[in-house]
Amino acid sequence: MDPVYPPPFDVGRVSVSRIPLAVERAGPLPEGFLPAPRKQDRPLLNAGLLLATFVTTTLIGAEHWAGYLSDFGRRGITLSWSLLAGGLFYSLTILSILGAHEFGHYYACVRYRINASLPYFIPLPPVLFMTGTLGAFIRIRQPIRSKRVLFDMAVAGPLAGFAVAVPALIVGIWLSHPASVPPKMDGYELGEPLLFQAVSWALWGAIPDGQSLNMHPIAFAAWFGLLATSLNLFPIGQLDGGHISYAVLGRHSSRVTLVAIAVAVILTFVSLSWIVWTVLLVVMLFFFGPHHPPTLDEDIPLDRMRLGLALLALVVLVLSFTPAPMELLQR
Repeated sequence: MDPVYPPPFDVGRVSVSRIPLAVERAGPLPEGFLPAPRKQDRPLLNAGLLLATFVTTTLIGAEHWAGYLSDFGRRGITLSWSLLAGGLFYSLTILSILGAHEFGHYYACVRYRINASLPYFIPLPPVLFMTGTLGAFIRIRQPIRSKRVLFDMAVAGPLAGFAVAVPALIVGIWLSHPASVPPKMDGYELGEPLLFQAVSWALWGAIPDGQSLNMHPIAFAAWFGLLATSLNLFPIGQLDGGHISYAVLGRHSSRVTLVAIAVAVILTFVSLSWIVWTVLLVVMLFFFGPHHPPTLDEDIPLDRMRLGLALLALVVLVLSFTPAPMELLQR
């Protein structure tokens, strides 16, 4: 039986006052809301990229495992297959965090029958960067007509990824330990988000001068997961945070986007590690503009539950953010 669309739902007009969630979730859509022709997923491509990302993250994880065992280079480490096995600590953790994030989006798309692809993981050769991956994404192949659906799709990813990153952070820091830092050591110094600092202090207390936390690979994966979460929650354009901002503020979110871009530019003066990300944001703003694509219910406010989830997403951003993610360390 076809669903009944109560007035004033009128697909022939742009000034729709309300789009029933029953219409968005189940049953055939009215003509004006028919999705784009569904393209066939290419699961072999998705699986191949996942496998490649597993390989690159395991290889970089072996380096993190070797660094962990060496206590900042104070102990000699012999190359062996056990190092590669130790790389699984990092690879399985980071793939779980990124996978939870993307499948959070994907589940919301399936729930609302949005034409979306399976997650694409992005491998990164270990020689280029210390993460082994640039993250993952899904492709949404049709416009999203309702702010509520847009919000649910956007917020599901960061909250799902954060829910996996938090226990990984606790376990990773518990497996880490303070160690003396050699007088001369090259490498990177990682900025610590508020949540990272809180868990570290709760488990290890104040770390004495001359020492630093020797991070277990699981802790590093959780750190990277928090960083990826905070970047996605920036209230800009087509990022998750941009979707959430538009769903909450409507057309006024354009001002938030411009302020967020200005903040990103300022952050490049705080840490050079922001330059690449800020350039990508400016390029995205150039191609897509500061205004989010409108939905048909732009003027209808979100309900209290979703506003509460938006506030929770803001808290997650604050807890996951660090103004200086990575600095070159030269002693």
